[in-house]
Amino acid sequence: MLGPSVAEARAEGSLRSIPLTDVRPNPYQPRRSFPEEALAELAESMRTSGLLQPVVVRPGSDGKFELIAGERRCRAAERLGWTEIDAVVRDADERTLLAMALVENLQRDNLSPIDEARGYQRLVSEFHVTHGEVATLVGRARSTVANALRLLGLPEEVQQLLHDRRLTTGHAIALLQLPKAADLRRLAQLAVERGLSVRELEEAARRDTGTAPRPRGRRARGAGLDPELQRVENALRRRLQTDVFVVARGKGGRIMVSFYSNDDLERVLELILGEAYRP
Repeated sequence: MLGPSVAEARAEGSLRSIPLTDVRPNPYQPRRSFPEEALAELAESMRTSGLLQPVVVRPGSDGKFELIAGERRCRAAERLGWTEIDAVVRDADERTLLAMALVENLQRDNLSPIDEARGYQRLVSEFHVTHGEVATLVGRARSTVANALRLLGLPEEVQQLLHDRRLTTGHAIALLQLPKAADLRRLAQLAVERGLSVRELEEAARRDTGTAPRPRGRRARGAGLDPELQRVENALRRRLQTDVFVVARGKGGRIMVSFYSNDDLERVLELILGEAYRP
């Protein structure tokens, strides 16, 4: 949890009650939208149980405060007609302001994949930090940050589908293997309209690019993949966040792992090796 609870902040003497009108939004807030239903639920929770975690702010030059974390709580408090809100005041520079706002949303696991990627991109472009430094700041694996940033290479229409959660990150990664934006848009829309699984979309994308594998052995005979090997394949796909195929041959077999650029190869190797690959 980012910051102490109200009880903890009160016990340590850091809790303050500040006017809501003195609180300005965080200019680095990564969240682009605040769903009405979620705000209503939060407001009802705060009405019945009170504020369980204070907002975190930093002092402004004009005597007011700038939010570091807690915009949803401020919005809910305004809905309830509150004039003041419990807060913890901290000093923070611009980079820390963005990082802490990202961390708060990531901890609650409710940022869209595109909002998360845009937050990472702001750290990279505005503060000139590396992917590894971003990962350290937000407590994520470097490969997770790199994979998220790849999503910003999608056409705007597809990014919106991802932001609206009509497509998952798995769908987006499958689409990234398509070299033509027109094909990418077409298959993204097809996935939404037909409710394609990630696996089905991957297969459609491979057919489009002419890279569908022709494995021999158990699959080639039409018997399908053994259920246990299928579970292994699915687990590897989730872990490596890329196309993985397990092909059985007698008592052995092979595992095929796809990558789509030199950076993607580095990312996959880091996940497999557990450390950065150094040739």
